Amino acid sequence: MSVGSRFKIENKGFFAASVFYLLAGMGFLVGMVLTGFPLHLGIVGLFSLITAYALMMRKGWALYFVLVSFFVGTTFAAFIIYGFVLSSYLGLTMVAYLALTWIATAYVATKRSSLGS
Repeated sequence: MSVGSRFKIENKGFFAASVFYLLAGMGFLVGMVLTGFPLHLGIVGLFSLITAYALMMRKGWALYFVLVSFFVGTTFAAFIIYGFVLSSYLGLTMVAYLALTWIATAYVATKRSSLGS
């Protein structure tokens, strides 16, 4: 039995985007704890968790949080990639995060009519 049928998920794209934002948010919050509580990791993680909730519940304001997460995530990932120049695991992780952020944002923006009011 697939995950989509078990949870009665109508749109697997929104589910995938919300799972991405949920995992990213948890990863940033764990990273915040492991690296001495830098505030910027907590902010990115909090926005990601709120975005995951809004997408899962199909809230109308989800698009705004997706756009905020897009710009914050893109800026954050670009600085990390520039600083580490792909020479470490963190740099490669940020490339994947950046790509998935752009994909999730494009998907939600094109399917925004499916979001509630």
